[in-house]
Amino acid sequence: MMTATLYGIPNCDTVKKARTWLADHDIAFTFHDYKKAGVDEAALDAWIAQLGWEPLLNRAGTTFRKLPDADKADIDTAKARALMIAHPSTIKRPVLVDGERIEVGFKPERYAALFA
Repeated sequence: MMTATLYGIPNCDTVKKARTWLADHDIAFTFHDYKKAGVDEAALDAWIAQLGWEPLLNRAGTTFRKLPDADKADIDTAKARALMIAHPSTIKRPVLVDGERIEVGFKPERYAALFA
């Protein structure tokens, strides 16, 4: 069986909740720390191909809000991808990848459904 991968940053409260949920439910996963390992561009491309860039780009976060207005205007796929690679904190957290399934954000009921 393939091990799920949880992408995020360790000090994010939502990532902590997701990690705790996975551990409490004995679900094997590896943690990909954007701060240490950066963004896997091939993975990001796969997520964008499957979901589109909109659910992945966290426009509400501090990192995005601090960007120059020019960076925040007229966002398309290429621009969103470049922003997420340059500023991994602009990717909504966490991103859980389990085989072909990708879950953005953390809701206990969604994780329960994924691993039912």
